[in-house]
Amino acid sequence: MNTIRDLDLSGKRVLVRVDFNVPMDGDKNITDDIRIRMALPTLQYILDQNAKLILCSHMGRPKGQRVMDYSLAPVAAHLADLLGREVSVAPDCIGKESEALVAAMQPGDILMLENLRFHKEETENGADFAKQIARMADVYVNDAFAVSHRAHASVVGVPVNVAEKAAGFLLQTEMDFFHKAMDNPVRPLVALVGGAKVSSKLGALENMLDKVDSMIIGGAMANTFLMSQGIDVGVSKVEDDLLDTAREFVKKAKGKGVKLYFPVDFVVADRFAADAVTKNVTCYDIPDKWMALDIGPASTIYFQEALADARTIVWNGPMGAFEMDAFSRGTFAMCHSVASSHALSITGGGDSNAAVKKSGESANISYMSTGGGAFLTLMEGKTLPGVEVLRMP
Repeated sequence: MNTIRDLDLSGKRVLVRVDFNVPMDGDKNITDDIRIRMALPTLQYILDQNAKLILCSHMGRPKGQRVMDYSLAPVAAHLADLLGREVSVAPDCIGKESEALVAAMQPGDILMLENLRFHKEETENGADFAKQIARMADVYVNDAFAVSHRAHASVVGVPVNVAEKAAGFLLQTEMDFFHKAMDNPVRPLVALVGGAKVSSKLGALENMLDKVDSMIIGGAMANTFLMSQGIDVGVSKVEDDLLDTAREFVKKAKGKGVKLYFPVDFVVADRFAADAVTKNVTCYDIPDKWMALDIGPASTIYFQEALADARTIVWNGPMGAFEMDAFSRGTFAMCHSVASSHALSITGGGDSNAAVKKSGESANISYMSTGGGAFLTLMEGKTLPGVEVLRMP
């Protein structure tokens, strides 16, 4: 797979698929610009090569309609401030007006195409739509790891129709860190997995059994595993249809010599609410009509001990409902433990990264992946369509 360093970009029209789907407040001010900032090295390199820089991205879910609340104009204005140079905005991502703007570009110019998802053909990977975008480019660059698991037009359809294609620095870094952690790790390799559902991460869990030395399972998904072992978890969230699967998973792990760690105590509540009545109990003492919403202090120590000698840590998913203060301590304790370890640490997923940021430990994590779905797809042992297409001749 080529990177942009492998190509001669001088004077060429370089179309970069970025992920600038950033959060904004009611006044259209960007509240978190990390996705934009992480793409800056790629964009600056292309500009330094005297190329014409064309950007394309989606924003929100306008469902194929031209909903101007999802316009990329505020993003272009913010990017202009970061780069210290003008960023023009095309009226659309296809069409004669946009093509005319591209034709008038000079080396060093920057043009932001309007929201790709204003057209339903983007998510449907429409062939003609992809060709219309592609004819505005001499070179295609994918720097949007977060959408590279999606077979959308801008991810897989456009590069098929452009003569030269390559990965941007962000995409390359994401892939390098993941392979370093999962394919050639410094051992012991510990997976820390949380979140709400076993069903959404079952493929990743099973694939990782062949790679990790131990696995810590927390969050609501731990309830299903505990229930499968005969432990009553009250009215906590449980996927009853996966109890047999969870039971079999525990057997597989034992057969492969992979040590599993489950919570031994919880912060439980009488209802799912920030002002609920709470208490700490062991996993065997959850009251009938109460629910587990965070790991307890004993589990925190137990998990910290499991991480103590790790040399590689891959983390996906929080330990509890950390968005509520009463149920945040377990997740934040894991943030501090991972950050203070001597391991190569990689976090993936919106919730995990949000927790790390909220804990103030972002600077102490080796790498925070920008893509939850793409990260999980790799954890499942699958390839990313947006990466595979870059390997095609």
